[in-house]
Parts: sequence; structure tokens; C-alpha cells
Amino acid sequence: MATTAVAPLREEVRRARDHRWLRFIARRTGRLLVSLWILVTAAFLMIHLIPGDPVRTALGPTASAELVAAKRESLGLNDPLPVQYIDYLRGLLVGDFGISIQSSLPAVDVITVRLPATASLALLAFVFAVAISVPVGVIMAVATRRGRRRKLELGFATGSVLVSAIPDFLLGVALVAVFGVSLGWLPIAGRSGPESYILPVIALSLGPAAVLARIVRVEMLGVLEADFVRTARAKRLPAWRIHLTHALPNAVTAALTLGGLLLGSLVVGTVLVENVFAWPGLGSTIVSAIQTKDYPMVQATVLVYGAGVLIINTVVDAILAALDPRTTVGEH
Repeated sequence: MATTAVAPLREEVRRARDHRWLRFIARRTGRLLVSLWILVTAAFLMIHLIPGDPVRTALGPTASAELVAAKRESLGLNDPLPVQYIDYLRGLLVGDFGISIQSSLPAVDVITVRLPATASLALLAFVFAVAISVPVGVIMAVATRRGRRRKLELGFATGSVLVSAIPDFLLGVALVAVFGVSLGWLPIAGRSGPESYILPVIALSLGPAAVLARIVRVEMLGVLEADFVRTARAKRLPAWRIHLTHALPNAVTAALTLGGLLLGSLVVGTVLVENVFAWPGLGSTIVSAIQTKDYPMVQATVLVYGAGVLIINTVVDAILAALDPRTTVGEH
């Protein structure tokens, strides 16, 4: 009888959890769509808020008036602003990001060629940051638990703060000077093979790794004092098992949250690092487009970067909500 009475209650709880999850995903999707619309509108207005004629600026003062007029007509800049906006939205829906002024190539073709280099660099930097920060954070938490080894704790805190404060492009320049120029161990420019990833990945990931290591240590310190960990110690389980199978899974949630958000920042961070290492990705593309006043290309690249960050953040929220349903509580 008891089992029969409990079964409907369990089913009702499950349905409520499913409905809460669906509402959470619907809200997150709605926010994503609104954010994307704002981003698209800002990218569209970018070319119109620049003082002067962007086509004349891009083609240079020696370009003939006929060439400037023809280029403006081909870009649709002579149409009324609302018409341009609607055409811009229609183009985005079919994958048309505009035409580069400098190369006369579709911006989507340039992005398609350059995006894999940027995505692979950001993803490897993220993996490297997590692979370094989690073990370091766990080891430091175990070693400095309950106020032990104060000098080690102080050294870790000071070192991690200093490393995270160094701009990634400045770190990249230092790595090039030491390991590329002085020692000649690693390539300093281009994407020529696996070894060409080493320096840019380190430059891009070392700062985030230091931040994540501090977060993992703090979370791990709290978990090590939890009741279930004390119970595991009372059962005389091996220390490695307590730390890895009991404490670590409960300590990495906050680190994964921050790590997922850092993935978006790593994508944006590639802009400067790519230029330090002459990396053939979107970062070097946008800087080159800014230097040559190729505003349609700048517009398209900014849109890709912004959309990538928004989508990554939304996916991270969804994954965390799936792993921990408590994150959906209180959403409005």
C-alpha cells in the first residue's frame, strides 16, 4: 500500500522537475535570441555610426568618385536605413555577412577559412587551463588544509594573482622572446604544426588557469570539511580515494561554471594573441580589417565573436542546469 501511494507522488515530482527544466531552457533561449538581436543591430549600426564615408575611408583618398559610388551601390549603402537593416537581416538568415571592401570576397568565406584556427586555439587553451588548474587547486587545498603550510599558501596566492594579472599578449611577447628568439626551441609565427600551438596556447591559458586554480582550491577546502568527507575518513578509506572520488566531484562545480564562462573570454582573447604569433585566425583578420578600414569585414567578425560568446554562455548554463537541477530554482 505504501509503495502504491508513493509512486504517484514520485511521478508528480518528476513531472514538476521536467516542467521546471523546460521553462528554464525556454527562458534561456529567449534571452539568447534577444541578445543576438541586440548584437546584430549593434553590428549593423556600427558601419553607420562611423564618421565620414566608410567606403571612401577604406578605398583611400586617391580612389575615384566613380569607384566609390559603385562600391557604395554594391554594398547597398545608398538605400534608406530601414531598407538596409531589413536586407542585412535577410542576408544573415541565409549566411550572407556582406562583402569585404578590400578583397571583394564574401565575408562568410573569409570567416569560414579563418574560424577553425581560432576555434582550435581557444579550445586547446581551455583544455590546458582546466588540466592545469584542477590538479594544482586540489593539491594546494590538501596541502594547506586547516591553516597548514602558511608559506606555501601565501606563495600560491601571490603567484596566482601575479600570473593572472599579466595580459595575455604581454605574456605572449615574453614567450616569443625567450623560447622563440633566444632559445629557438619553438616556432613563433604561423600555424605550421602541433608545435606551433604550444606558445600561443600557454599565453592564452596561463592567466585563466591561475584564476581557476584559486577557485578549485577554495571549493576543495570547503568540501574537505563536509560531513560526508569526515564519514569517509572515519571508514579509513585511502586518502586518494577520499580526495578524488568523494571530494573532487563536489568541488569542481563552481570551477566548471567559471571555466565555461572563461571559454567565451578565451575566444575573445585570441584577438591579441593571434596577432602576437601571426596566427591565421579571426583575431588577425579583425585587426587587419580595422587597419585597412574594411568595415563590412569588421562588422562580420564582431558579429561572429559576439554570437560565439553568447552561445557558449547559454550552453554552459544549460549543462550546469542538467548537472545540478537546483540552478533552475528561483529563475524568473
